[in-house]
Amino acid sequence: MSKDTVKIGIIGMGNMGTGHAGHILEGKVPRMELVAVCDINPERLKPYPKLKHFESSEKLIRSGLVDAVLIATPHYAHTTIGIDALSHNLHTIVEKPISVTKYDAQKLLDAYKKAKKKNPKLQFCAMFNQRTDPYYIKIHELIQNGVLGRIQRSNWIITNWFRPECYYRSGGWRATWAGEGGGVLVNQCPHNIDLYQWLCGMPSAVYAIGGLGKYHDIETEDECCALFEYPDGATGSFITTTGEAPGTNRLEIVGDKGKLVFESFKGVNSLQFYLNTVPTSEYSKTTKKNFGTAECWEVKIPLPDNRGEQHIGIKKNFVAAILDGAELIAPAEEGIKAVELANAMQYSLITHQRVELPMKAFEYQKFLGKLIKDSKFVKKVDKNVGPTDLAGSVK
Repeated sequence: MSKDTVKIGIIGMGNMGTGHAGHILEGKVPRMELVAVCDINPERLKPYPKLKHFESSEKLIRSGLVDAVLIATPHYAHTTIGIDALSHNLHTIVEKPISVTKYDAQKLLDAYKKAKKKNPKLQFCAMFNQRTDPYYIKIHELIQNGVLGRIQRSNWIITNWFRPECYYRSGGWRATWAGEGGGVLVNQCPHNIDLYQWLCGMPSAVYAIGGLGKYHDIETEDECCALFEYPDGATGSFITTTGEAPGTNRLEIVGDKGKLVFESFKGVNSLQFYLNTVPTSEYSKTTKKNFGTAECWEVKIPLPDNRGEQHIGIKKNFVAAILDGAELIAPAEEGIKAVELANAMQYSLITHQRVELPMKAFEYQKFLGKLIKDSKFVKKVDKNVGPTDLAGSVK
């Protein structure tokens, strides 16, 4: 590898893969050079005549042409291709989610740990591009600095993921247990689930309701309303769907010292911070006013009128981690948390049970395997697609 350039190959040239290729070829990611593209459909490689073409991820990984790979395939392949790339000492970025199940995510991260023992400088990054958003960065900073005090309650209504029927018909793998491993929680919401746990931590229990194919002709979830319990007594809720328009994106986090409210609608973003002059717990114990509340200040937080560098920012950071030793914004090790939380919500929604965390990884793996076996859509996707150790592995 050159000391000043990372040569990368992209595996999976669908919507996301072509988007990433465009960023690199347009020079938006300094010190990153795209040298190879890979897809099982050779038609998707034709727009890149100057790059090396591969129809097999194994051949690209073993070609010796690249220092790194970006995996943008359908979800199940993230695990198997990721393990192959890491075991061949390639720096790796994987699109969200890092795996479909906690069990497979553990296998992927175990492969990374093993590879990292041989090469301590090996980098493994998740494409959690919304961690570059200045609004979420500021919320994280305020929480970490203790400005809110102990978090009491949080809730996120994130329903601006509307998808019409034609979207689900655009690929036979979409919103199927065999092809995708889920619906809105696996495809649209991994970013939000990652941000939720990044900001508020992992809950200790989950209970969810919602619907499988409630608004669309699909077999997976297109609506989820979940309640979270936290070890310290805090509560949370997460509401999402692909069947609502106009959608809402409103995140509210309440602490002992105040409240943060982030809202985004039609490109207009706002972050409000309400600071109690006296912590709620202290005021409650000392006030003589039966219906009083502590004085509250509304604090204006000036932020850029943009959503950060997103995918480009993650790729820039990946290069900086490889070449300069920078800290990753979205280390893949943290991706397992979003996967586990999505698995817990799916399992609870379908079984109507309260799910305690941490989940038993293989229990959900077997549960998903049964959903795939019983699926009426299974013939639409490759017979080998599915969670590892149960339904085969993706090449």
